[in-house]
Formats: sequence, C-alpha cells, structure tokens
Amino acid sequence: MSTVILLTLTGLGLAALYFLIASGLSLVFGLAGVLNFAHGLFLSAGAYATWWAAPHVGLPLAVVLGIVAAAATGALVELVLIRPLYARHTEQVLVTVGLSLAGVALLQSVWGADARVFLRPAWASQVTGILGANVPDDRFLLIGAAVLVLVALLAFLRWTRYGLIIRAGVENRAMVRALGIDVRNAFTLVFAIGGALAGLAGILGGMYFTSISPGQGASLLIFAFIVVVIGGLGSITGSAVAAAGVGLLQQFVNYYGTAGAGDVSVVVLLAAVLLLRPAGVAGKAVTA
Repeated sequence: MSTVILLTLTGLGLAALYFLIASGLSLVFGLAGVLNFAHGLFLSAGAYATWWAAPHVGLPLAVVLGIVAAAATGALVELVLIRPLYARHTEQVLVTVGLSLAGVALLQSVWGADARVFLRPAWASQVTGILGANVPDDRFLLIGAAVLVLVALLAFLRWTRYGLIIRAGVENRAMVRALGIDVRNAFTLVFAIGGALAGLAGILGGMYFTSISPGQGASLLIFAFIVVVIGGLGSITGSAVAAAGVGLLQQFVNYYGTAGAGDVSVVVLLAAVLLLRPAGVAGKAVTA
C-alpha cells in the first residue's frame, strides 16, 4: 500500500510538471495556432535565471526573476520571430525548432554542458509520512503549484477582459478584429503567460530533479507535447487530465516494468488516442 501511495504522489508530481509546460503550449496553440517548439527555451531561461540569481538575491526573489525572465523571453520571441510568420506555418516550425537548438547551444557555450546543482528550500528535501509511505515534500510543492495555476488560468479565461478576448479569438479571430480589438496584443500576452508558466516549470523541475542542464527543457517538452495532443489541442482542462494520466502511467510502468517501459507506454497511449479519438480527450475546446 505504501508503495502505491508513493508512486501515485510521485506520478502526480511529474504530471504537475508536465501540465505547467503543456498549459502554455495549449494557450499559444489555442489562440495563435502556433506549435511552439522553442517552448523548452522558455523553461531553460527561467531555470537558469533562477539558478544564477539565487546566490546573489536569495531563492524567493530569484524565483520571481526567473519567471519574469521566461515571460520576457516568450514575449520577445513572439514580437520578433513569430509575429511576421503567422500566415506561414512551415516557417514557424523551422524558426521555433532552430531557436530551440540555438538556445541549447547558447546555454552550453555560457555555462557548459554539465548539469548544475539547483538550490531548493531545505524543507523540500524532507519527507512526510502518509499511510506508511515517506513522500518527498517537493512532490506536494509541484502538485500545489499545478492546481493553483489551473484554477488561475480558468479564472483568467472566464472572468477577465483579456481572457474573454482570447477565447473569442480562438472561436472567430476575424470577428474580434471587426470589433476593433487588436488581437496581436493578446498574442503577445499569451506568449508571455506561456513563457512564465514554462519558467515556473523549469524552476520546479530543477527542485524536483535537484539539477538543471541545457537540454532539460527540450527533453521535458517532448512529454508536454504528448500531453497537449492527448488532452486536445487548445484545451487547458484536457491538458490537466492528460498530464495526470501520463505521469501516473509513466511512474507505475517504470516501477513495475523494465527500464524505459514507462516512456514506451506513454507513446503507446498517444498512438491509441490518435487512432481512437484524434481530437484528444477534450475534443475541440476553447482554451478552457
């Protein structure tokens, strides 16, 4: 029983990490129709900015700076590289893939290819006993952050002016423009929000794995894309459900199966969803 509890909470912690990355991807695709392969760069920007700033300003302020750096990176990428290419989808893919590779190379050139030990609060290294299972406290941090982000995103999309513009833009972008609303500002905001969420995921991922590396964002992005596809492109709640399924499946299969079986099982799940329900768990959604 204790093993099942530990695996469940660890799987949900991993799922929370996937969701934080996937939620930004879903927002960007839902409004702008962009599959952003450079999203992992936003994650790395937040993680490395926090790692660099923590010894100078302390961890709490460094986390804020990391999230701001990731959000600024997202907004800058949209303004400079994505905005001229909204009607050219092939070029979007090429640019974001190239930017992802360039970002990894830049981080390696500045800080090297080796993993760096990531500072985290002392309490995050402690464990809490639950029905005989000693669960690391950083799992609760990840799960709590993901729940707060999910609630905040749903509230933003349903009850704020920009949230309503984003949802309307997903349904009918031409109509929103006809009403005199500049959708381009919403595009930039969505990229900034997506960058901030990816940066938060990078910071929490550094605490979860106890280290960061230049290629970490790209490797986590693969599973985040799987979560987005399974949940339904553009659906926040779909991504949350899919992330929970992927994280739990990966954790249990890795423990009870052979090494690497968890990753294979996730790919099999993706193939099954694409064959049986191509629109994903949530089907066609309006970023909610």
